[in-house]
Amino acid sequence: MKIHEYQAKELFKEAGVAVPGGVATQSVEEAVKAAEEMKKNGTELFVVKAQIHAGGRGKGRTKKNNAKGVILCRSIDEVRKAAESLLGDVLVTIQTGEEGQKVKTIYVTDGVDIEKEFYLGILLDRAVSKNVIMVSTEGGVEIEKVAEETPEKIIKEWVEPGMDLAPNQARRLAFALGFEGDAFKKAVKFIMALYNFYVEKDADMVEINPLVLTPDGDVLALDAKVTFDGNATYRHKELLELRDESEENPIELEASKFGLNYIKLDGNVGCMVNGAGLAMATMDIIKLSGGEPANFLDVGGGANVETVKNGFRIILEDENVKAILINIFGGIVRCDRVANGVIEAIKDPEIAKKVENVPIIVRLQGTNAEEAKEIIDNSDLNVISAVLLKEAAEEVSKVIAA
Repeated sequence: MKIHEYQAKELFKEAGVAVPGGVATQSVEEAVKAAEEMKKNGTELFVVKAQIHAGGRGKGRTKKNNAKGVILCRSIDEVRKAAESLLGDVLVTIQTGEEGQKVKTIYVTDGVDIEKEFYLGILLDRAVSKNVIMVSTEGGVEIEKVAEETPEKIIKEWVEPGMDLAPNQARRLAFALGFEGDAFKKAVKFIMALYNFYVEKDADMVEINPLVLTPDGDVLALDAKVTFDGNATYRHKELLELRDESEENPIELEASKFGLNYIKLDGNVGCMVNGAGLAMATMDIIKLSGGEPANFLDVGGGANVETVKNGFRIILEDENVKAILINIFGGIVRCDRVANGVIEAIKDPEIAKKVENVPIIVRLQGTNAEEAKEIIDNSDLNVISAVLLKEAAEEVSKVIAA
């Protein structure tokens, strides 16, 4: 689950992680009012930031006003102009694609004097099954670029499962970034607090780019990107209140309400599979057959009539889908029951109309697979049956070539 920068910084403050002051607003007048209050407290510079669930905002541009997603302002009047240029416009960044995302909220923050910029990120290193803290002196630029061109500038510290981050590990990271004196102590405290936040909140990823050192020796999170493990949100009801559904893909959001694990892709062959591993293999088969997967869709262990119907509805929301491959392994659920569920789902008037010109390939393997094939073959519907994965791949090739 993703949250906005301003939400992440509020959580950071609660966790003892230092951040600049700021106010999130949804209107120009609110932005001006926030800047006026900040000016009374001594703020000379302001930064107005678009709040969307995508990175690269600083280099992004809005479609209508050609405004940057992050704007430095030296006066209240400039804050007003920045708010007017962002709110309601569509921001296009390297992560949004050409369609961009509409800016509904902006974040007015203190313009911090910067002496040095750094990068700090925490996530799970799946190769070794340990949390890893990554830091770099190359802050303010894409970490992917640093990793590709100068990987030696990324310093990593792994934390053993079940163990806390040790103070000496935080000191090594702060030393690697070149902090000295009081700034060194503040950096160690910052890293310790941020790691505790990451663990306690069941975060998937915490990224600060840039982490900054000010001329006064303060260490602050100038930006904040945080995602949480959706499977752990039942432990953090307060985090669910931060979810902004308007920022999520509407089809993926609808799928989640049906208990389906769906991710939209850019291909032409829809997938409906039970199990994430089999879904990945199915997408590989589609690629090898000359097609492109249109989605990742894991229906879970119980592929019943309602599940299949909802799967069809979700897949067919994508106009690019020219064929559908259903690949189910009958272990917990028998293949013949799945086959009957598929037939019943296709006969549903709403689904039937949508699949008139969309070939459906059904590959069932496992318990009662032969009986399932007979059910599909005798259905008199526009459904092609397969037992082996190779057969399914061949049918996908024929459909794409037609």
